[in-house]
Amino acid sequence: MSSLIGRNLLAGAESDVAADSGCTDHPPRMGFFTDTSVCIGCKACEVACKEWNAVPEDGLEFTGMSYDNTQGLSADTWRHVAFIEQNKPMGHAETGAGHGDGTDLRWLMASDVCKHCTHAACLDVCPTGSLFRTEFGTVVVQEDICNGCGYCIPACPYGVIDQRKGDGRAWKCTMCYDRLGAGQEPACAKACPTDSIQYGPLEELRERAALRVEQLHDIGVADARLYGHDPQDGVGGDGAFFLLLDEPEVYGLPPDPVVTTRDLPAMWKHAGLAAATLLGGLAAVFAVHGPRGGAR
Repeated sequence: MSSLIGRNLLAGAESDVAADSGCTDHPPRMGFFTDTSVCIGCKACEVACKEWNAVPEDGLEFTGMSYDNTQGLSADTWRHVAFIEQNKPMGHAETGAGHGDGTDLRWLMASDVCKHCTHAACLDVCPTGSLFRTEFGTVVVQEDICNGCGYCIPACPYGVIDQRKGDGRAWKCTMCYDRLGAGQEPACAKACPTDSIQYGPLEELRERAALRVEQLHDIGVADARLYGHDPQDGVGGDGAFFLLLDEPEVYGLPPDPVVTTRDLPAMWKHAGLAAATLLGGLAAVFAVHGPRGGAR
């Protein structure tokens, strides 16, 4: 613990998040790499996640603007496959789906999930210890300890964690922590038929993802880019990162997420200085005028 004294664990690059959380003997950090370029929108990941984790059915209502029937991540949807329709070809591909007006149609499909941030604000603000960092570097909610305060909800820069209706407690992806402990991969990755969702040591996934981006660029998919992979970004890098084929905003992702607790040390410092200044001023007034307001 003494090695952590003086370090700001709320922001910046962290080479070993599990050790920083107290796990001295642990496996490598594990994570997800989701390659959206091969996602077919089958939603097998959503179903597998619900079945394994006993996540309740959540309505399955169409918005009228998409074939997506789960709409977004929530306490009852821990994996969400987005459907985005665009009048734009992908690279040199001929879609064959033109509408006779010179346009081409493509679908962008992406399976979203909790990012298991290096700096997880949800964990930092939890007053009960319900949220904790595992030996795999992932972030898990212990629902039996959650008191439903809701502090974690606005703390998440991605809007992932959510409170369940009629329950009040917070729920999100655990990266199938029980499966990881048994040496198995998460249910969503196991069920994915195209390997769009890949699970493994995070550093290996980052190398694999960089090679995949190069491959796509070589075949003319210039828009291919990685999202959440950089340890120098606003959350210290994500444990679940993505290969995207367009800007993050197209997928409903924030373009430059920053951990919401990053500035807490500076805020408390400034608040302390302001309080000290106020107290100093009151003491000076008291010294000059005395307890009854009369000048001495």
